[in-house]
Amino acid sequence: MKIRTLAVNGILAALYIAVSFFVQPFGFTNIQFRVSEMFNHLVVFNKKYIFGIVIGVFLTNLLFSPLGVYDLVFGVAQSGIALLITIASAKFIKNIWPRMVFNTIVFTFTMFIIAFELKLALGFPFFLTWFTVAVGEFVVMAAGAPVVYYLNKRIRFDRLIS
Repeated sequence: MKIRTLAVNGILAALYIAVSFFVQPFGFTNIQFRVSEMFNHLVVFNKKYIFGIVIGVFLTNLLFSPLGVYDLVFGVAQSGIALLITIASAKFIKNIWPRMVFNTIVFTFTMFIIAFELKLALGFPFFLTWFTVAVGEFVVMAAGAPVVYYLNKRIRFDRLIS
């Protein structure tokens, strides 16, 4: 991995952690609005952002999650799976907006993994929890898509790392 790619992913992980810190009360358990999840859209521009996002999720869950090991396993797995699906879809979905929409749907749907985690860890009802965490994820990802899209106009995420 090139030094620039490593550095950008380190900054991305740090940003994910910092943003998550400020929304801690709304970032965990059955109602989640983890604003840092909008960074998931970066893989639409370059698949190498997966490293910074997954490391950011891991460290955020390690530092702030009240669920401990559960969140390290299920939270990181959910992010990794959803990101890999989105990366794989780039072969078939060529335009940015459709990829961002697809990414939002994938992340929203895969929140069943988090619902399962919360059922195991806290005994929450699965389907209701899936609904609440999926709604939170959808809101953050849908609101984050235009933000990331317009930031890309200025920053050029596709060229930031190689």
